[in-house]
Amino acid sequence: MNPAELRARLAAPSSLVEAVAAPIGSDDAVDLAAGTPIPAAVLVPFLLGPTPGVLLTKRTAHLSTHAGQVSFPGGRIDPEDRDAEAAALREAQEEINLDPSQVEIAGRMGDYLTGTGYRITPILGLLPTGIDLDGLNLRLSVHEVDSVFALPLSVVLDPEAPQRKRAHFRGRSREFWVWPHPDHYIWGATAAILVAIATRLRAE
Repeated sequence: MNPAELRARLAAPSSLVEAVAAPIGSDDAVDLAAGTPIPAAVLVPFLLGPTPGVLLTKRTAHLSTHAGQVSFPGGRIDPEDRDAEAAALREAQEEINLDPSQVEIAGRMGDYLTGTGYRITPILGLLPTGIDLDGLNLRLSVHEVDSVFALPLSVVLDPEAPQRKRAHFRGRSREFWVWPHPDHYIWGATAAILVAIATRLRAE
């Protein structure tokens, strides 16, 4: 899939309007979250270099929520943020020093509700063509981000790659998606959002 094809798929052509408007099905125990969900946004950055892929981060182990988990750059939508896109770009700059001017916003996915009380809007972004992860000159926030890596687009497009797993969570059995990676465990909201994105990219 070349950059032009990827851009067209992520922009959600008319045949996918219904899918875009619908929320992403949540694997989280959302009924256990108290109160109104907190609005949040994540940036899903697509690398268009020699080995196309999706940029992901691993959170530091000392954070109060989702410590040590794989995630997209992102966080709460602050009152001063114009919209979810602005929040996602701001958070990506704060967490990994990704220059907002390097990101071409290509679209967004439906919201994802988490059991920890967040309503996440995934913002889809394209990074400069021909630049790989090293070429971005990222600088990680020592408080929030332990490492950054890419999940190859070939894996994202493989319908057999994501697997359903089962575990007990807060006294109940829970099913969730897991994506294969030799060094990282990609699951939870991040994995579910990736499944929704892969479905859009593979749509006829």
